[in-house]
Amino acid sequence: MKALIIYESMYGNTRKIAEAIAKGIESADVGSAETSGASTAVVEVVPASHASEFDLATYDLVVVGGPTHIHGLSRQRTRQGAIDAAGQPGATLQLDSAASGTGIREWLSTLDAVDSCAAAFDTRLDRSPLITGRASKTIAKLLQKLGCTLIVGPESFLVDASTTLKQGEVVRAEEWGRTLVAVNTSPKT
Repeated sequence: MKALIIYESMYGNTRKIAEAIAKGIESADVGSAETSGASTAVVEVVPASHASEFDLATYDLVVVGGPTHIHGLSRQRTRQGAIDAAGQPGATLQLDSAASGTGIREWLSTLDAVDSCAAAFDTRLDRSPLITGRASKTIAKLLQKLGCTLIVGPESFLVDASTTLKQGEVVRAEEWGRTLVAVNTSPKT
């Protein structure tokens, strides 16, 4: 199995979740029709700013995730707001190295039809999704509009009020990665 995880991250949380999902996918047993034993998955994790360099059609699974900003998927204006917040005097927020690059929304808008199995995730504040919104729902809709087949519903990973990942979320992301392998039953050859 060959998987591509594309993420957008402002303060590093979504990147950490993407890396944990990759670890889960890599640690899962990937059965092969050609062999009777299990094999391992090959996973690439890339920021949205470099996603255009990859041909999604060559992957068995494409996983896309980003932070939830103002009830949904980030926009240039909300990303700039996050960058500005990190630059405020006394701010403890650390910008991810790709924070000022192309976002998921903009990258997805450049794609033509994509015939891939896919999954969507987000990071969001630990509150009701009715209050916070969920970027993963928008990502999922955009992936489906491009022709992707979602193999699971959108998933959220939670941060606290100080934008720190909640305890157990990285482990949960690894488990979700293993689930994606188990559910993805149509690998390309």
